[in-house]
Amino acid sequence: MKGRQGQRVRLYVRGTILGYKRSKSNQYENTSLLQIEGVNTKEEVGWYAGKRIAYVYKAKTKSSGSTIRCIWGKVTRPHGNSGVVRAKFRSNLPPTSMGKKVRVFMYPSSI
Repeated sequence: MKGRQGQRVRLYVRGTILGYKRSKSNQYENTSLLQIEGVNTKEEVGWYAGKRIAYVYKAKTKSSGSTIRCIWGKVTRPHGNSGVVRAKFRSNLPPTSMGKKVRVFMYPSSI
């Protein structure tokens, strides 16, 4: 079989980690805030509710033969009116993840 022709297909949408959910004096590390590319209103967030998120990063030591690791999470609800979403991850995201990219996958589908 020959090499693949045409464009590469991405099965996810890129997003950026903004920080933790917080109030004036407290921050809640168990909930993270994300900005998904191309999502600018509260209504557009509805389609992404429940979708899986992967924070992929590199570590110094090998685990299972690889230095690449992943923390999985999911979109829980909108945050405000400008398309920002709240997300919960299996383990809380580290502070070094602020401003880094995440992958928002197109599954599971609620349709």
